[in-house]
Amino acid sequence: MPAKPAKERLIDAAFALFEERGYDATTVEDITERAGVGRTTFFRTFRSKEDVIFPDHDVLLGAIDARLRGSTHQTALVAVTEAAGLVLRHYLAEGEQALARYRLTRSVPALRDREIAGTQQYKRLFREFLHNWLGGGEDTALRAELMAAAVVTAHNHVLRRWLRGLTEHPDAEFDTAMAEVLALFTAEPRDAENGSVVVFQTTKDLSRVLPELRRLLGEPRS
Repeated sequence: MPAKPAKERLIDAAFALFEERGYDATTVEDITERAGVGRTTFFRTFRSKEDVIFPDHDVLLGAIDARLRGSTHQTALVAVTEAAGLVLRHYLAEGEQALARYRLTRSVPALRDREIAGTQQYKRLFREFLHNWLGGGEDTALRAELMAAAVVTAHNHVLRRWLRGLTEHPDAEFDTAMAEVLALFTAEPRDAENGSVVVFQTTKDLSRVLPELRRLLGEPRS
């Protein structure tokens, strides 16, 4: 069986040592010795010990950006769902490594801060994409911010449930969560000249609801 690439050996060694000795007590020298490589190889691969915890962050950002940019105006929301799903599937594929990262970020404040900063980068990609999709005007900035926050929140909610052992079906839960998110934002953006789209549910007879709705909207009685 061929030897693992140096990057994989460094990651495996780092996570094992962090679990055994703790993050702060583990040095770069400890990691390179366990992995069987030199310091030069380590710093060609990672900028710091902290980067070993999040080795694929930049790759995931690039994958999200590529998926969003590869969409059309009509397929934008499908792209948003699939882009968020890329991140979830990556964590699921990592398996024990993702669980070890979760334990570390819960116990090491610096790693928790790094994780939060990474989440903000994901959110920024979605926000900028959605802002452009909505028209890119000042009037759409808040809506794009809310949509991006909802996408990231839904993803993180499902991911945390899986990391905590609360679900055995994260993919299905993710699909449900994203359907709920998109349902909040599928009405057309407001147009001051052409009116607004209003979505609501009611068990009352429509003929009784419409007059009250017109009154609330300030429309003249017929």
